[in-house]
Amino acid sequence: MKIAVFSDIHGNIFALEAVLKDIERHRPEVTVCLGDLVGYNPFPNEVVQKIRALAIPTIMGNYDQGVGFDLDDCGCAYRSSEEKARGHISLSWTRKVVTPENKAFLRNLLSRYEIKHSAYHLLFVHGSPRRINEYLFPDRPDSSFLHVMQNEEANVLVCGHTHIPFAREIGTLKVINDGSVGLPKDGNWKACWVLIEIEEGFKVSFQRSSYDWEFLREGYKNNPELPFFAEELMKEQESESEKKGKGNP
Repeated sequence: MKIAVFSDIHGNIFALEAVLKDIERHRPEVTVCLGDLVGYNPFPNEVVQKIRALAIPTIMGNYDQGVGFDLDDCGCAYRSSEEKARGHISLSWTRKVVTPENKAFLRNLLSRYEIKHSAYHLLFVHGSPRRINEYLFPDRPDSSFLHVMQNEEANVLVCGHTHIPFAREIGTLKVINDGSVGLPKDGNWKACWVLIEIEEGFKVSFQRSSYDWEFLREGYKNNPELPFFAEELMKEQESESEKKGKGNP
């Protein structure tokens, strides 16, 4: 069985389209979205409509919850007052532009999804099995992951939310974070998703999908009230292009 997993698109329709094309080439039996369709980038309705058309299992992210229910807080963790202010602008803008039909879709997303195949019981969530907005970072101690899963039957946890991809094995427990499609935070601007292959063994491979930056940049230009949340990704992309221009691998 092949399972494609992606999440944290955050209104970046061009990154999502690139990921979906790559997923199609791998022909997985199952594709799962772990949520956070909206927020930050300027194409939330386009992303929601694309996911609606796919009709795949889709988990509710904390941003989906905030926008779908018109909340004043998206459940994000901010590192500074400036970051918090920008986040509130994003939430307010996204709530304003997302259509009522798309908000209804966001309100009815799944809280979790499970698959059993061979010896593996996979649990798919956005943040953690305990909370939609809990950050399971890769440097958590083993005991913390085991505590998170102590009341679960699954032996494979697949999550998103942190925008940092990783895979860990803790005894018989496997933990996989699929990174982020729309706003990766691991120093690589390309959209990230994960392919899980269960045959005789269990294989996890992180995939990166590139896309045309100019279309995303144009979206920000057309919505000047929205802060440029993709600025760091743009710098990473420009740095990569500069290195290639100098003949570096």
